Amino acid sequence: MFEIKEKPKMVEKAALIGAYCGTASESDASSLLDELVELVNTLGIPIVSRQLVHHREPHARFLMGSGKAEEIAALAKEAAADVLIFDNELTPSQQRNWEKLTGMLVIDRQEVILDIFAKRAQTREARLQVDLARMEYSLPRLVRAWSHLGKQGGGIGSKGEGESQLEQDKRKIRGQIDRLKSELEAVKRRRATQRKDRKRAPVPNAAIVGYTNAGKSSLLRALTGAQVLVEDKLFATLDTTTRKIALPNNQPLLLTDTVGFVRKLPHGLVQAFNATLEEAVMSDFLIHVLDISQLEVMEFYETTRSVLHELGADSRRTLVVFNKIDAVADDSVAAEMRARFPEAVFISVKTGAGLEELVSRIGEFVADDLQTLELRIPQSRADLIARLHREGDIRHSEYIDNDIEMRVRLAPKAAAAYTAFQIGR
Repeated sequence: MFEIKEKPKMVEKAALIGAYCGTASESDASSLLDELVELVNTLGIPIVSRQLVHHREPHARFLMGSGKAEEIAALAKEAAADVLIFDNELTPSQQRNWEKLTGMLVIDRQEVILDIFAKRAQTREARLQVDLARMEYSLPRLVRAWSHLGKQGGGIGSKGEGESQLEQDKRKIRGQIDRLKSELEAVKRRRATQRKDRKRAPVPNAAIVGYTNAGKSSLLRALTGAQVLVEDKLFATLDTTTRKIALPNNQPLLLTDTVGFVRKLPHGLVQAFNATLEEAVMSDFLIHVLDISQLEVMEFYETTRSVLHELGADSRRTLVVFNKIDAVADDSVAAEMRARFPEAVFISVKTGAGLEELVSRIGEFVADDLQTLELRIPQSRADLIARLHREGDIRHSEYIDNDIEMRVRLAPKAAAAYTAFQIGR
């Protein structure tokens, strides 16, 4: 990894700014600022002030007018903040202009999310994905990272005397980006091989998707007993976890927990996390978890659907699950969601309410794809008979001479293995 100038010290006090302009909704901007508070809290940075700012139209220099910018800078200094965090996406030049005006570090929502992802990434794949997104984000912002940009360089490894340090560093970053993309392609190939192995084992797969902190990992743990991290924080886990569950009809199912979505998710992260999120694309169906206790639940639903559309996974059959019904005191909230989503399941992972119904509905989703086969298998093929009991839903079995006649429901992937034993072929 190339060296870049470290921040002079860890930030200690943050001033948050949520700017909106024109006819944009103040309530939407306020909700997004509330979410930024949660994101910053996840980083462990104390918040000393927060401001919701309306401006008539975007300005190239400060995003807003210079008068409003000076007013914000004065309030941030009065609050003794050492970092100014915008809920808006700032251009590199806007960041530099704000830093000159305030004399403090200035970052935006995108950089906050990238920092969270960098802290939470555990596996090599997740770290590669985060590094790639951070490199692509940092490339146009190198000017603010160096204090020696005017120095000239030469010698081995440079393009000759006169090449600036900035040009050398940009070249290094581009080289790092190429290397990370190459390594991620290798990871994607390994994941495809693992998925191919899973497909050989004729077990259907469902991906759990949803807005961050909706309870996806908690649901996976409740259904499968998987020892996955469960925390009341945004992006508590970034790495996919796949576990097997046995459904009531004896049909096994692989459940995969995916990274949570968020409004204004940096586009670079959507691209960088394709290798992880493609689990949703390749699954047989989706389990879309929503936190019914959130006022913005419908906006969170649309955000997730939008990201799924970008990934090409929005056409997958989807079972909508409303979690945290124990946190809703007003019955009309659940009634409204039931009217909007008549096929949805309402649960509380915390209390266990609705989990039996959810498992039953998941079983129905899997059963919709099952084929009914009439088979006659020699008793000597105990291996096939045992496999049918593991993988299929046995509806009838009868011993006839040295054979067993069975009526069984199987996943299409498994049915091909029994073609030679079908009755009436």
